[in-house]
Amino acid sequence: MSAAKSTSSAWQKYLMIPKLVRLSRRAPKDRHKAWDKYWAGISTTGPGGEVLWDSGSDHEFLGYKDTLLRHLDPALPVVDIGCGHGSFTRALAGIFPRVIGVDVSPHAVARAAAEPQGTGNTTYEARDMTAAGAGAALAESIQAAADGANVFIRGVLHVLDPAHQVALVENLLQLAGRRGTVFMAETNFHGNPVEYVSHLGASTRGIPAPLELAIRGLPMPGHFGPAERERAFPASDWELLEDGQVAIETNPVTGVPGQDRVPGYYAVVRPRH
Repeated sequence: MSAAKSTSSAWQKYLMIPKLVRLSRRAPKDRHKAWDKYWAGISTTGPGGEVLWDSGSDHEFLGYKDTLLRHLDPALPVVDIGCGHGSFTRALAGIFPRVIGVDVSPHAVARAAAEPQGTGNTTYEARDMTAAGAGAALAESIQAAADGANVFIRGVLHVLDPAHQVALVENLLQLAGRRGTVFMAETNFHGNPVEYVSHLGASTRGIPAPLELAIRGLPMPGHFGPAERERAFPASDWELLEDGQVAIETNPVTGVPGQDRVPGYYAVVRPRH
């Protein structure tokens, strides 16, 4: 392929911009409404389902398992923040005695509770964890106010703006308390939005259905890496125990190797006392 033809091919994806703009304009501006409307419309999850970030496999979670067991106190409950339909909540329940899935969307929580649980040690709550006082209220609700709780967050911080990231982290400080630890895993794709959706399988020929559903209904995601973590979790309040690169696995909608994996970042932090 000539250099000119290669350059032309690389720019082809930008012809998607008008369609992407039309789709994204349909997303509700209020993020609470956006997430609840999205989950209200989901009818299938797991392999071949409609949820973009659901790979239908436990492969990604198994990559976190040793880190979680190394750092999270098993005597404390684990709170899965942004649990969605509860796939990671249920995975956590396989290795920890008590897990609580929390999501801003009541429809997500209802869906999570309706999915096959496998174990009896999971519960779910609809709660906005960016709201003032949410961390302390949740700790009280799950009887973790004395020692705190562990926290698992996967794919939440990168869809929040900086102000809501700070608000969430303030609540995590209250929720983690004396003994809790926070594990986070987030997408950290540094290309622009067109490059991001192209990576996930969008092209001028079409957009995979789970991806289109997310574009038309949800806030535009950003990325979350070491710099964002340092800003949101200041060293004055949080001790970094471990971090590194990870692959966030998504719905394998195209069958093209690599398109279902997004460059990501994980970190384990604990409140300073």
